[in-house]
Amino acid sequence: MKNIVVLVSGGGTNLQALIDAEKRGEIRNGKITCVISSKDSAYAIERAALAGIPSVVIPRAAFPDNRSYSQEILRELQKQKADLIVLAGFMIILDECVTRAYPYQIINVHPALIPSFCGEGFYGLRVHEKALEYGVKVSGATIHFVNEKADAGAIIMQGTVAVENDDTPQTLQRRIMENVEWKLLPRAVSLFCEGRISVRDGKAYVDL
Repeated sequence: MKNIVVLVSGGGTNLQALIDAEKRGEIRNGKITCVISSKDSAYAIERAALAGIPSVVIPRAAFPDNRSYSQEILRELQKQKADLIVLAGFMIILDECVTRAYPYQIINVHPALIPSFCGEGFYGLRVHEKALEYGVKVSGATIHFVNEKADAGAIIMQGTVAVENDDTPQTLQRRIMENVEWKLLPRAVSLFCEGRISVRDGKAYVDL
């Protein structure tokens, strides 16, 4: 049974999707053992408590720079004996000290079809604002491994939704969360825990 540690910063809707999937028995050979938050005000902490999952708050504001913060995150991950780390609305780009310690063991969900609308500065509603400004006809989300560059790790899974003529960033965000993120993230986590994701030449391959 693999230990899954989820990193959060906000409301925790993707965390809730993972919790619900685990309760339904959809995450095989894995268990969410800890939630780490970058903010003590994150509602995700309450979601974890309601599910009986221990949580740890490591506030970003308490550290002078990203490297020292990442080193503290790394210490906690090692303490928790993490096998898989899931970034579920975690708003901080981790230093390479973490990604090097856990190569192809950190999964993130990005609310667009990488390589479009991704990289530093592309998070939250900004992603959907830019997609609508560009006039794309489909958008979606990407589940990918995390490396030292923002949104540049190997792609595990992607899913799409149609963009409607009257969409706002908010309505597009909601459609992508409900139809892609909340479904594919638990699926990718289960596939990892089952040993059904392999990486060759920097690309991820899924054994469905």
